[in-house]
Amino acid sequence: MKTLIIAEAGVNHNGDVEIAKKLCLAAKEAGADVVKFQTWITEKIITQNVEQAEYQQENTGSDQSQFDMLKALELPFDAFRKIKRYCDEIGILFASTADEMDSLNFLIELGIPFIKLGSGDLGNISYLRAIGAKKMPVILSTGMGTLADVERSVQALREGGATDITLLHCTTNYPCPYENVNLRAMDTLATAFGLPVGYSDHTMGIEVPIAAVARGARVIEKHFTLDRSMEGPDHVASIEPDELKAMVDGIRKIEVALGDGLKQPTAAEREISKVVLKRIVAAKSIPCGKVIDDDDICVKRNDTGLPASAWDILVGTKARRDYGVDEGIDL
Repeated sequence: MKTLIIAEAGVNHNGDVEIAKKLCLAAKEAGADVVKFQTWITEKIITQNVEQAEYQQENTGSDQSQFDMLKALELPFDAFRKIKRYCDEIGILFASTADEMDSLNFLIELGIPFIKLGSGDLGNISYLRAIGAKKMPVILSTGMGTLADVERSVQALREGGATDITLLHCTTNYPCPYENVNLRAMDTLATAFGLPVGYSDHTMGIEVPIAAVARGARVIEKHFTLDRSMEGPDHVASIEPDELKAMVDGIRKIEVALGDGLKQPTAAEREISKVVLKRIVAAKSIPCGKVIDDDDICVKRNDTGLPASAWDILVGTKARRDYGVDEGIDL
């Protein structure tokens, strides 16, 4: 099954629609399925004096409040209309995470293919119920949460009416050290809830999301930017367009390599086996009619004769004809 690859542009547009469009084009050219942003009205999601998270302070070098930082990055609804139109023109799906109901209703009207919930809304019961009532596919990130937090959130979505839910394992740290990834937690989510799972990645590099696909991720979300040296809270923990393309290519190769799970030789292996698999040959001259014993035969690579696995079947039978040394033996 094809993995849904979400190129997370997030707030890496720096409040500029033209940069947002360039991000859309870069995602398209990299082969991503979806380019995703974040939509909010600052006054509806945060109070005035909340400090930035430590990673935000480190990444921005600023001590401004979260409110001021988010206000500077907020795009108006009309900007998202332009971005959506551009995505339609170039042929990539547009999506955005809504942090409050007004933005969610706007995005649904705009035509998003699914509702994406960030980890900050894990446990936001009333909002999750309202989202469930939209009866749309939901993708829920689970960073900063326990299994119990995820259970409460899934229950709230289902109480609202959601039936199509995908859970993304996530570690909310930008960038996320490898020792904090805990990719096996994705397996735990799959086992605990019986729902499709995926991975939202904040590591530096592309190895972990590719590994997540090998472990069964159905959705991969990865932050990307045009240039990591740009100012802003998320650029430094994002990959650049060439890395995004390498990640997409790696994931598509892994999808093919996963195969169908049946353990059987390929067509190429069947041809190779004709001259590589060991077969039973005569260890010495064997006259026709002789009862074959262990000393009469040995196993070597050969293009005729019974496979080595037929040893016990062959011993004790009579030779059908005369065999010279190294001739393949058949029943």
